[in-house]
Amino acid sequence: MDSIRYEEEFILNRRGLNLFTCKWLPKDQEPKALIFICHGYAVECSITMKGTMTRLAKAGYAVHGIDYEGHGKSSGLQAYIPSFDALVDDCLDHFTSICERIENKKKQRFLLGESMGGVVALLLHQKTPTFWDGAILVAPMCKIAEEMRPHPIVINILQKLCKIIPTWKIIPTKDIVDIAIKMPEKRQEALANRYCYHGKPRLKTGNELLMVSLEIEKNLNKVSLPFLIVHGGDDIVTDPSVSQSLYELASSTDKTFKLYPGMWHALTSGEPEENIDLVFSDIVSWLDNRATMINSRSESERKAAHDDDKFLLASSHD
Repeated sequence: MDSIRYEEEFILNRRGLNLFTCKWLPKDQEPKALIFICHGYAVECSITMKGTMTRLAKAGYAVHGIDYEGHGKSSGLQAYIPSFDALVDDCLDHFTSICERIENKKKQRFLLGESMGGVVALLLHQKTPTFWDGAILVAPMCKIAEEMRPHPIVINILQKLCKIIPTWKIIPTKDIVDIAIKMPEKRQEALANRYCYHGKPRLKTGNELLMVSLEIEKNLNKVSLPFLIVHGGDDIVTDPSVSQSLYELASSTDKTFKLYPGMWHALTSGEPEENIDLVFSDIVSWLDNRATMINSRSESERKAAHDDDKFLLASSHD
């Protein structure tokens, strides 16, 4: 840990909520690039994502994370997502503020999204299409696996109840920890993390997740940034076949899909160490190849593209 340093702070979002943010930085070198972490549902950054963030910082990257509203150490009702769009905007505000610092303006910017965080990353790309230099999608929730999805009749009833009792914890789903994390000792670590949520999904949260996954599934062809997808072949939380569809349908000219036979959903944290090492070897190799590439766009072109993105974003808020 001597080669990296850790910092954390709370920021205020547009809705007046305190959000926890953290970063892992290489100590004795200029970061190769910036990486922004989008964590999964019901987890958080500083503990759950620590392994990911420290590995990437040791590889020479500045790694920044944020706990979403209602997640981890941030304010809000635990595991309650009243608006997925607002959640994405919180990430966008924080991440772009870091990118716009003088010391970071010329650094490349990559997103890394795990599970639900994969959707967050794709929506950040959708809001600002030319701003990001690439994304790593770890078992992205482009579609909720059939094994995790309630029966259509149940969904219909729950959507009606959502308008009356949005925060109630009554969605009938399996315990994700048991089917996401392969190694029993890592499963126990996740269950012992008091900043993670282990109850049934709240009605509004479940509906937001379902709606956003359906939206993403319909717009896979609009994904245009460079990306790497890593997905476990035995994942029954998010559907590997939809990751395959994203790879095939995306308009990106630089895209890679790696499927790891036998691995589960939490392939960067819940597998045996040799499996985790393999996945991160692929992730760091992909990043290093792109972080060292000469950017074909000039700084003025990049700024113009960024200004266009900000104009589109401002228009969407009007």
